[in-house]
Amino acid sequence: MNTLRRYQRAPFLRILDTVLNGHGDTLALMFSRQSGKNETSAQAEFRLMMMHGARGGIGVKAAPTLTPQAVTSRDRLIDTMKSAGLRPPDYRRDGNTILLGLTSWQFKSAAPDANVVGATASILLECDESQDVSPDKWDKDFLPMAADRNASKVHYGTAWTDTSLLARTIAECEDAEGRDGRRRVFTVPWWIVAEENPAYAVFVQNERARLGENHPIFQTQYELKTLAGAGRLLSPAQLANIRGEYERHTSPGAGRLYVAAVDVAGEDTPDVILRGRDSTVLTIGQVTHRPPPLLPLCEAVNAYEWKGTKHDRLYPEIMMILDAHRVQRVAVDSTAAGEALAIIARRALGEERVIGYRFTERSKSELGYGLQQAATTGGLKLWANDQSPEYAAIDSQLRACRAEYKPNQTVSWSVPVSEGHDDYVASLALLVHAAKECPPPALARSRPGRRP
Repeated sequence: MNTLRRYQRAPFLRILDTVLNGHGDTLALMFSRQSGKNETSAQAEFRLMMMHGARGGIGVKAAPTLTPQAVTSRDRLIDTMKSAGLRPPDYRRDGNTILLGLTSWQFKSAAPDANVVGATASILLECDESQDVSPDKWDKDFLPMAADRNASKVHYGTAWTDTSLLARTIAECEDAEGRDGRRRVFTVPWWIVAEENPAYAVFVQNERARLGENHPIFQTQYELKTLAGAGRLLSPAQLANIRGEYERHTSPGAGRLYVAAVDVAGEDTPDVILRGRDSTVLTIGQVTHRPPPLLPLCEAVNAYEWKGTKHDRLYPEIMMILDAHRVQRVAVDSTAAGEALAIIARRALGEERVIGYRFTERSKSELGYGLQQAATTGGLKLWANDQSPEYAAIDSQLRACRAEYKPNQTVSWSVPVSEGHDDYVASLALLVHAAKECPPPALARSRPGRRP
C-alpha cells in the first residue's frame, strides 16, 4: 500500500479516531488540486473495512456525479486493496459497491436527480468534491443515512464559493472545534504539498505563471481561498492591467499577426424594450507569442459596432475588414444568427482559420475564465483611451460585467439588464480565445487558407 505523506497522515488518523471511538464528528479535508485527498480517502476506507470485516457495517461515499467521480473513487479503493496484496475472492465488487468480509462500501451519485434514498451508513458517510454538491441534496438524501448509528461524516474538496456545501461544513466544523477542542478541519494548500513533493511545486508554479496568481481557479484550487458567490467579472487590478499605451490601429502593420472576433447580435427579445437592441461587435487583435506557459499576448487594436444593420449588408462589410487585416484566426459567435457568418467566413478564409463558437453554460464560462486569465497575466491589452465611442463602450461594459460562480465550478457572466449589453465583453473574450488558437507566424505561413 502506498505510504501516505505527512500532511495526509494527520487527517487519515483523525478519520480512524472519530469512527473507532464513536464520536460521530463531521470532518472537512480541503486539499489543493491533485495532492492526494483521494488516496487519503481510499486508505481510510480500506483500513476501516479491515477493522469492521468480522462484525460488518456499511460505508457510503457520495460524489457530484456517478461517472466519472464516484466510479473513480470506487476504483481507487480497489487499487488500494490490490496494493495491499488482496485479490478476489478476498474482496468482491457488486456494481458500485465493494465488499470485504461482512463490510461494504457504496459509491453513489449526488447529482440533483440521483435516486439514493434508503441507503444506511453505519461506519462512515463521505462526500467527495463537496464544493460541487448541492447542500439541499446532501441534507435531504445523504445526511439521514448517518442517523441510525450517528456515523461520522467526512467532506473532501477544494475551495470554491462561500455558499458551497464545503464552505458551510468548514464553518460548522470550526464552531465545533471551539466547543470541544477536537480538530475537524484539515487544510492543505499547495505550498505544504510542495515541501514534500518538489515536482508538485514546479507544476503549481507553472500554473501560477499561466493563469496568474489572482485567477479564480488558481486562488481556489491551489491557494484554497474561497470566492464570493457573485461579484465583478474583472477586478479593478485586472481592469488596470488591460489598459495599453499604444494607439488604435486604422490599418494593419507590416509583418504583424492578426486575429479577430465577432459577437453577432441576437434576435429581438422582450427585454429589448428595456435595454435596447443588441449590437454586432467585431474586434481586431494583434498577436505576439510568448514563452510557455504564458499564452500569447493579444493587443486589441480596433473595434467596430453595427446596430440594426441587415445581415446581407453587414456580413460583406465584416469580411472586407477581415480580409484587410489578413487575420489568421477569427472566432465567431455561431450560437444562432452568427452561424451564417461562420459558414461564409469558412468558405472565404478556409476551415482552419474560422472558429465557430457556440455559447453554452460551460463554453461561455470557459471564455470568462480565459478573459480573467488574460487580464491577470497581461495577455490582453486595449489601445489607449482615444475618447471614441468604441473605447467608452468597452470600458463601460467591462466595468459593469458581473460574475456568478456556480456549484459546478462554472462562472456565469453578463452585464445587468438595467446597465446595457455585454457585446464588447463577449467579443473581447472571443478575441482572447482566437489568439490562443492562433499558431506562431512560421506555422501560420506554412498553412495558408483561401483568401477572400
